[in-house]
Amino acid sequence: MKTQKRVKEWFDNEALWRETYLHVFPESRMAIAPETVDKVLKLTGVQGKSALDLCCGTGRCSLALANLGFSVTGVDRTKFFLDKARAKARAAHLKIEWIRKDMRDFVRPDSFDLALSMFTSFGYFDNRGEDAMVIANVFKSLRRGSAFVMDVMGKEITAKVFRDSSIETLPDGATLVEKRRVIDDWTRIANEWTIIRKGRVMRFEFNLNVYSGQELRELFERAGFVDVKLYGNMDGAPYGYTANRLIVVGWKSKKP
Repeated sequence: MKTQKRVKEWFDNEALWRETYLHVFPESRMAIAPETVDKVLKLTGVQGKSALDLCCGTGRCSLALANLGFSVTGVDRTKFFLDKARAKARAAHLKIEWIRKDMRDFVRPDSFDLALSMFTSFGYFDNRGEDAMVIANVFKSLRRGSAFVMDVMGKEITAKVFRDSSIETLPDGATLVEKRRVIDDWTRIANEWTIIRKGRVMRFEFNLNVYSGQELRELFERAGFVDVKLYGNMDGAPYGYTANRLIVVGWKSKKP
């Protein structure tokens, strides 16, 4: 598939990821990756050993899957993350295919038994139709009988816990100030992150699309997925008022 030439967007600013790396990928999140992957496999009961980790970041789930014998392809657009992922894989003596590509452009027909989109790596695009394109691309890339697992902060949960600002200290002592606004009739969240590190102030702005469980179910079904299930966590709890995440599982053809 020919890659479309794209204009630079907010997530192409590698300074954002370099400066917020310790916040986005703390060691605690890396440490629980094997447990998270075990729960994904239990939730899906997926057969086969070929996996796509879409927006793989620094490779936390890719590494865990490879440790279980999966043939893993990790796709991300950010060089900074992929460099760290490659270094981790080398240190662990794991062979993983790393691809630097926009998730809107990655399609490998009928190639994977499992696809993952973890930790709200979805909803980045101004055009919501491009979010739908990503799901359609994953559907094409899966083999029949395979599963796609998406982990996001659902709109219902976001509305329940929403705060317009917060402040925290990062592991290296830097200060992160986050400001948030609901925009476009509760379809998007406008974010402003200010990082104060050693007297230097950096500011980043970006918007994220937010989806309800029903909206994501419809996107999955429109792409062709069947037997679409919504869960409130990786343990398979119902997507109800106690949910802390929105986990969507869809199948390409009926579940084996």
